[in-house]
Amino acid sequence: MNIVLDGTTLNINDICSVIDGKPTISIAESAMEKMKLSRSIVERIISNKEIVYGINTGFGALAEVEIDDEELSQLQYNLIRSHACGTGELMTVGLTRAMMLIRANSLAKGHSGVQPRLVEGLVDFLNLGITPCVPEIGSLGASGDLAPLSHMALPLIGEGFCYGKDGKKIPSREVLLSSGLEKIELRAKDGLSLINGTAQSSAILCSAASKIEKLFLMSEIIFCLSLESKNGRIEPFYSNIHHARNHHGQGVVAERIFQMISSSDIMINGENKPVQDPYSFRCVPQIHGPSWDRLRQLKEILDIEINSATDNPLIFPNLRNPGKNEVLSQGNFHGEVLALAADALAVSLFEIASCSERRMDQLLGLNRKLLPPFLAKDSGLESGFMIVHYAAAANLSQLHGRIHPRGAFSTPTSAGQEDHVSMSAT
Repeated sequence: MNIVLDGTTLNINDICSVIDGKPTISIAESAMEKMKLSRSIVERIISNKEIVYGINTGFGALAEVEIDDEELSQLQYNLIRSHACGTGELMTVGLTRAMMLIRANSLAKGHSGVQPRLVEGLVDFLNLGITPCVPEIGSLGASGDLAPLSHMALPLIGEGFCYGKDGKKIPSREVLLSSGLEKIELRAKDGLSLINGTAQSSAILCSAASKIEKLFLMSEIIFCLSLESKNGRIEPFYSNIHHARNHHGQGVVAERIFQMISSSDIMINGENKPVQDPYSFRCVPQIHGPSWDRLRQLKEILDIEINSATDNPLIFPNLRNPGKNEVLSQGNFHGEVLALAADALAVSLFEIASCSERRMDQLLGLNRKLLPPFLAKDSGLESGFMIVHYAAAANLSQLHGRIHPRGAFSTPTSAGQEDHVSMSAT
């Protein structure tokens, strides 16, 4: 498999292929030309002694500080080193690779003004299986995922650590030497563009979306088995019911379930069926459907985000009217769109888990017509699945504690300059 980075066509399947394997990565020639053009604007600004944020100034609350030309390179090294202060467990190799791919694609879009060599360096790492060691915790989701991306950037300059073949940390300089790679010499804006973006948040969510989709489909299969075991009714899954309400996810879920149960003899011909099933059985399309919609929405957002320019400032070449107007300070690094979509999906998934626990109680409880108490062969002498339900209830409680919206907790930073953050990576 070959993935060509052009800043516009990367997709979630590409991200997952990098997490699970090692496809060949390359850079589109069109992307190289765009990067060269935006880089020429950075060089022109420096040559003309213009003062532009992100090129020859400090950062965040220090944006008013002007930096001398001879210190612009050192500024980039200082930025990466000072921002590489993450904590916690290390990100997995797969997620780190996904983060690298997303960042490379964002830079390949041609609005960041970096040396193309930086993107080539990330691609070299991916193709050679070189993975930086990156702590999980440190991003606020604005201004981008600064701390994690700084740890990602360190090995490009021969610093920090990478994973060895045995999974242990080894100094990056040793990895570069053994791989025949040279460390990259940073120039103006390079460091800032490497670390200012939503690549960690996006990588985590791409992986989560892929896994959730598989779990979602598995949950529907399990539900069908539960419905059949309970001798439930098939009518709530008729298509005309869901066309009458016409929410997309509701209809999709109902159709998938109906396809699985429509050939079941128990579902069609079973005797002594209840007049109505409990909500956790009867209303699954109405409960699971919104979650499917939230997942679909998150995937649509991610398809846009992983092909977006998410650093600051951004460069928009204007050959007819060159000047400072080509470099714009803005807020594309803010991860709010990711945080809100992820929070909404988390709450929706809890509802699926809650219904699953309720169905378990329905199947295990006393006074069920078709099933023995707790599904035990010899109830009383045997407890059957009684305590399995306890474990499910305990897990549900754990999930309940984790669905508080992370995006609702914003901590102002950088002396009030960055006064609202998204927490999209948390």
